[in-house]
Amino acid sequence: MKKKHTVFRRGFTFRKYEAPHQSPFEKLFDLFQEIITHTSGDLEEALDWLEQLDKEYHLTSEDYTLDDFIEDLKKKGYIREEIKPDGKGGVAITSKTERAIRKRALDQIFGNLKRSRSGNHKTQYTGKGDEHAGEFRTYQYGDSLEQISITESLKNAQINHGIGALKLTEDDLVVEQTQFKAQMSTVLMIDISHSMILYGEDRITPAKKVAMALSELITTRYPKDTLDILVFGNDAWPIAIKDLPYLQVGPYHTNTVAGLQLAMDMLRRKRNTNKQIFMITDGKPSCMIMPDGQYYKNSNGLDRHIVSKCYMMAQQARKLHIPITTFMIAQDPYLMQFVKEFTHTNQGKAFYTGVKGLGEMIFEDYETNRKKRIRK
Repeated sequence: MKKKHTVFRRGFTFRKYEAPHQSPFEKLFDLFQEIITHTSGDLEEALDWLEQLDKEYHLTSEDYTLDDFIEDLKKKGYIREEIKPDGKGGVAITSKTERAIRKRALDQIFGNLKRSRSGNHKTQYTGKGDEHAGEFRTYQYGDSLEQISITESLKNAQINHGIGALKLTEDDLVVEQTQFKAQMSTVLMIDISHSMILYGEDRITPAKKVAMALSELITTRYPKDTLDILVFGNDAWPIAIKDLPYLQVGPYHTNTVAGLQLAMDMLRRKRNTNKQIFMITDGKPSCMIMPDGQYYKNSNGLDRHIVSKCYMMAQQARKLHIPITTFMIAQDPYLMQFVKEFTHTNQGKAFYTGVKGLGEMIFEDYETNRKKRIRK
């Protein structure tokens, strides 16, 4: 047993740091969450991985076996029994596990984020808002009665007319300033084309983690903001937050045009004026749908027809005051040139990055965009 070294200095007690104790379940559950993200929610495959790791690294003991861990997962509501389409019994993760994975992604990617009150983003404008500013002014015609501070108004009345008889006039009324909490609508586009797992590099798992972290960030810290998520391959379609752990790459090309069209359609339906698009991709646009409904595909270099359509979409988003921030998980010179031109057309932003640091970049840009746009 290690001894604690205690030193006293001017009333302060200093002790050697000791990592918080984790139970056998907590240690395995942390690893389990990482594995289930890589297996896209396939519980049986995740448990197979865990079994192999246990054999190699002796993760469990006689006192706490892998069977004990699985039983605890059931008792705690992280997995459930289910009947598969073929009629056979099986197990699957629950919504509780989905939420745990999102929270873990948030801690991993935005770990330095300090929790604060929900909806704490303010504009420079005052008026009839939903957060008190702590400042007062004289009532003016047209002010809402909801803004009148009864306490301050009565105080004025006593000062102006004395405390003998209560008399309250319009000149005594005081209004408390309030601030609007600006709302941001964000659409996150995730590339699920085949290149996201090409050349033996897993790029889809970091992209999923970022999406899960961002969704958890917005729903917990900025509940008045909206986040829509879509994936794009040959086509584009929306997905729910709960579906993120199960996201998989398909044998698709990259229809960036369809993704942008859907993102803008989503944002057009939002009433608030602060809107933005995040796009995570690692490859060139190689597909689009022609007016006759047929797919036009070209994986050889940058196709001028597809690229031109992408530029048109970027310009259209700019006219709608929707900035696009592109996170390119590749550094090929010709792709960087395309993204540079795309970004210039939209007047948005672009980051060229590997899979590491992607989450921090997205968080930084999310905060920056909010601050920049709500102050206009």
